[in-house]
Amino acid sequence: MKKTPLHDEHVELGAKMVEFAGYHMPIQYTKVREEHEAVRTAAGVFDISHMGEIYVFGKGATAYMERIFTNNVSAMDQGEVAYGFLCYEDGGTVDDLLVYKYNEKFYLLVVNAANKDKDFEWVDRHKEGEVSVVDKSEQYAQLALQGPKSESVLNPMSDEDLSALGFFRFTECTLEGMEFLVSRTGYTGEDGFEIYGEHDDIRTLWRSLLEKGVKPIGLGARDTLRYEAALPLYGHEISESISPVEAGYSFAIDFEKPFIGRDALLSQKKHKVRRLVGLRLLE
Repeated sequence: MKKTPLHDEHVELGAKMVEFAGYHMPIQYTKVREEHEAVRTAAGVFDISHMGEIYVFGKGATAYMERIFTNNVSAMDQGEVAYGFLCYEDGGTVDDLLVYKYNEKFYLLVVNAANKDKDFEWVDRHKEGEVSVVDKSEQYAQLALQGPKSESVLNPMSDEDLSALGFFRFTECTLEGMEFLVSRTGYTGEDGFEIYGEHDDIRTLWRSLLEKGVKPIGLGARDTLRYEAALPLYGHEISESISPVEAGYSFAIDFEKPFIGRDALLSQKKHKVRRLVGLRLLE
């Protein structure tokens, strides 16, 4: 199994370790319920260094992204993040992902750990024109700081006023003298930040956050948090055989532009097909 740069930190904390997406990852440090409630009421930090990062750049980058990504990248501002999908021609989901727009010629794609090799091959195979695609996953380590107290924890560490950073926006800033990419995004339904940096810097930041009283959170609570917030997990709510329309995520699809899988998704939107729904248990 692969190990993230924080693997030894998790072991030292006594985390229960499991295999996930080919990585040896912490599923919990204490109890899943305690970790879940820590994120809902205060702040918790996740190691998400197993996620994949892909650069798409070149003169034709925007036109290319419009063709492969369901959401509208042309309408994005510099420094904005968009959620959306890569789809097959039949509407099935290659993956859901975040797209970071630096400018018209440079995008960062953040993809799921289990799919990153498949995603890179798919994105690279479909490129055309003046576009380059580079897998940068090994260069990045990543933390997710999530919870209502995230801003009050992170802002004093920054050389920028992170309270001014809007939802689904990103910036490059210094945290305690180290350079990071910081976005106001997350996978919990809470306010928070996702932080990308070099391996040694992420290790230092992890330790600093724990010293400030932030709780380490494992994959167990990550799953219960995203499930409670109705956020999809690839292979469950969306997959090769479950489209974003069927899963109820049409808000992340711009049907006014052409993209791979558009015709199939548009047909599903117009006709009766199966739909993912949530059920509330009464007891």
